Amino acid sequence: MSDQPIALVTGGAQGIGYACAEALAADGAKLILADVNAEGVAAAAEALGGGTVGLTCDMSDPAQINAMFDTIEAEHGPVSILINNAGIAMPAEFLDLSLESFQKVIDVNLTGTFVALQRAAKTMVTKGIEGSIVNMSSVNAVVSIPAIAAYSASKGGVMQLTKAAALALAPHNIRVNAVGPGSIDTAMMAGVNANPEALERVLSRTPLKRVGSPQEVGDVVAFLASSKASYVTGETIYVDGGRLGLNYTC
Repeated sequence: MSDQPIALVTGGAQGIGYACAEALAADGAKLILADVNAEGVAAAAEALGGGTVGLTCDMSDPAQINAMFDTIEAEHGPVSILINNAGIAMPAEFLDLSLESFQKVIDVNLTGTFVALQRAAKTMVTKGIEGSIVNMSSVNAVVSIPAIAAYSASKGGVMQLTKAAALALAPHNIRVNAVGPGSIDTAMMAGVNANPEALERVLSRTPLKRVGSPQEVGDVVAFLASSKASYVTGETIYVDGGRLGLNYTC
């Protein structure tokens, strides 16, 4: 074990999670990636190099989350940077959305985020680590789309969980923030990107008139995790190309 900060990125096998890992690596962190996709997280860890560790974890299962932290602490040391990025959407028309699907999204996106946040924070408090936790919210915490009701509910919950945790952990100098991406070029958006009409609708409500990159989200996450954001806690920063500021236009 060394003094190198240990950063755990959940949902780190691809997309925004992988970009977060790249940005944190550039800042000198030792990386641990977690993902439900065993092959994907192993490949991502190998691609990042530098001793990056890839672990398999289903973020809907609290027992797996706690076991993962036990393993990390025993083999590598305590986590001082946690990026709660793992998430799923499971789109469905509102009247057709099953309770099972709704609960699954909440289990991964909100409950899993809470379990990991609390588990990381307990060790930080016990060991006197002034750590940083960044949760992945979304513009859909504020606005919404009918076909992703569960996702919107989960991300609104993440936004409020971030505030509550930041207040609770401030006496320990542990900062908790969130990032809320807009339309980002990931696998989750592949269907939109392949449909010119759908993409045009997205860009019509994005003042910067383009889709964002995972790296643009990762850079904001790395900033919040760093000492450059040492007086920032309880905030959600929206990386959305200006979407939330856009009112009706002529």
